[in-house]
Amino acid sequence: MFEALWRDERGIEGLPIRLVIALVVGVACMSVMMSTISGIQTLQVTEVDVQPSPEVTEPGSGSVSVTVVDPEGSPVADATVVAKSGTATLSSVETAKTGSGGTASLSLSPSLGPNQDEGTIVFEVKPPAGSSYQDNRANTDLLVVRS
Repeated sequence: MFEALWRDERGIEGLPIRLVIALVVGVACMSVMMSTISGIQTLQVTEVDVQPSPEVTEPGSGSVSVTVVDPEGSPVADATVVAKSGTATLSSVETAKTGSGGTASLSLSPSLGPNQDEGTIVFEVKPPAGSSYQDNRANTDLLVVRS
């Protein structure tokens, strides 16, 4: 039986030539499909960050503007900004929605402990529904400094 496979000249090591051709064509088609799929960018997500203004504030009440931006620095509209106590304390969680310019205004009243000279207010972002934005990394904090 093995003698017959060795004498068969229709293909490589006993494989029929049609099978060899089908294998080569299949590999070429798979290569074209994979390069097409790798070019699709629709599944990409974009991380957002915040830019508080001012970046440093004192304890007590004050207004803070927070701009939500993408990695290129472009503003993100319709995102919800949440301000929470970090190492500085807020009496409650504050939220605001960004406008068309990507900016939200928050009225914050941070306080520091008796032996604390500085602290931070932490921001989280809920990206607009149906967008490719996400907020998984830590955002820029607001620094609270006792003068």
